Amino acid sequence: MSLKRLLLPAAIAAAVMSPFTPVAISQASAAPAAAEIKAASVNQHYADIAEAVFADALTAAQQLQQAVNTLLDQPTEANLQAARDAWKAARAPYQQSEVFRFGNAIVDDWEGKVNAWPLDEGLIDYVDGNSYGSESDINAWYSANIIANPTLNIGGKQVDATSIDKTLLAETLHEIDGVEANVATGYHAIEFLLWGQDLNGTQPGAGERPATDFDRDNCTGGNCDRRAAYLKAATDLLVDDLIEMANNWKQGGEARQQLAAKGELGGLATITTGMGSLSYGELGGERTKLGLMLHDPEEEHDCFSDNTHWSHYYDALGIRNAYLGEYSRIDGSTLNGASLSALTQAADPALDAKMRAHLDATMDAAQAMVDAAQQGETFDVLIAAGNTEGNAKVQAFVDALTAQTQVLEEVMATLGITDVELEGSDSLDNPSAVLGG
Repeated sequence: MSLKRLLLPAAIAAAVMSPFTPVAISQASAAPAAAEIKAASVNQHYADIAEAVFADALTAAQQLQQAVNTLLDQPTEANLQAARDAWKAARAPYQQSEVFRFGNAIVDDWEGKVNAWPLDEGLIDYVDGNSYGSESDINAWYSANIIANPTLNIGGKQVDATSIDKTLLAETLHEIDGVEANVATGYHAIEFLLWGQDLNGTQPGAGERPATDFDRDNCTGGNCDRRAAYLKAATDLLVDDLIEMANNWKQGGEARQQLAAKGELGGLATITTGMGSLSYGELGGERTKLGLMLHDPEEEHDCFSDNTHWSHYYDALGIRNAYLGEYSRIDGSTLNGASLSALTQAADPALDAKMRAHLDATMDAAQAMVDAAQQGETFDVLIAAGNTEGNAKVQAFVDALTAQTQVLEEVMATLGITDVELEGSDSLDNPSAVLGG
């Protein structure tokens, strides 16, 4: 089975959460014993993990919602920092949910509402004209600035934005005119509102929006009441969207029904499609290698907050969770159960050990980026042209993701999972298309 590009859109609880240290898990520790594992129980436990992950993502988003409400009630720098911390904490469980994409259509159809990127932030609020520019050949709404303009007429389309609410964001603005970069909702719209633009390029430093941008009595940036309304509506909408997906994975929920309808082998194909497509095309390619090739901080996933190292880390951890049948919840409890690892171990113990070793190597490479960020070299600094050591750390992560995907293909073949295409990326499969060579 070859890695093929699919034409799909590429679209931290205790510090935020303490960094995960990969632990070698012995064959004997699998629960239940490998010989007793059945595909049906692996699929069931996979759905149980999805239920827990999305429930945690919802809980963390509700905590973000509380922090945002406090900020808007009392727009101080301390409350702005608390909201930023809550946003980062909310990313940890959500990123671990992304392994449920690609194989589960119900998640893919929904995901663009909550995690679409990159975004043309000029649609939402004021931007620095020198760095951002004023127009785009492909996006008429590139600098619309909804916060500053209660009514707009662009390209013959009239938008009444007098009231900034969830309906305006979700039904009118999000991907307006069919342009994917017109991201009006989700984590990254909230991120932009909390941090503002990161104008540091590939030098250290994140966005520096002041708390007074939300202070109606001491307003900076203009339109503080409308900016506050936008932030509240976007945060409330994120919670609503996560409630929807959390319910889909509860017992009897639509996501579980769709998974069960695929049968035992179809369920395993769903698990491995999510793992492989996230590992290779999405995380390894679109979110990591592309930015490294271009040395472009605009290709950074969490580009306003400089939180990309953690988002990549938790994406990689989600892939590992799906293989091992493990998940550490934000309340400190742990889910363990029937796993793809145990099925592989029963069929080919050496292959299971190989897969685990590659997953651990990927987490080591992710941890190296986290460690670098804690020393001031966030992802945008690591990918800078001329930063040889930083580039090497990022490339090591790409290489580890690529290698683990190749071993996953061996697992799929061993378990009889065929006719599956994993998402690719031009940055990995056709670099000349990216570089224009």
